[in-house]
Amino acid sequence: MGRLIALMSGIFGVGIVAFALSKVLLFSIVMMLVTGFGMMVQMVASNNILQTIVDEDKRGRVMSFFAMSFMGVAPFGSLFAGSLASRIGAPDTLVITGMCCILGALLFYRKLPEIRKIVRPIYQKMGIMPEMPLE
Repeated sequence: MGRLIALMSGIFGVGIVAFALSKVLLFSIVMMLVTGFGMMVQMVASNNILQTIVDEDKRGRVMSFFAMSFMGVAPFGSLFAGSLASRIGAPDTLVITGMCCILGALLFYRKLPEIRKIVRPIYQKMGIMPEMPLE
């Protein structure tokens, strides 16, 4: 699931960059489809992992932070992107934000082994993943 999050975040970023550089309406529409798909799958996968690994008594608190990180911070990102777009233009702003998504996906992918070390024992304790023999 972690690789899926990284992959879909990368696809989201690539879709935004391709959309920003597109001059053809049909291609732009297809790139919006790709971008939306990447965003939705990434959000669902992240939500799935969070709800699986969090203790029952803390799930509401954690999910409120998760929701706040998307809905509560988005207006600030939109404000920043809007002011940047007024200075350098919307296409260049979209290229920058898409590249940030791609960079974030690569950094997340690089941290996956560390994240797995934390998540695997939780999955094993819950019986979701069988215990692996030590190598």
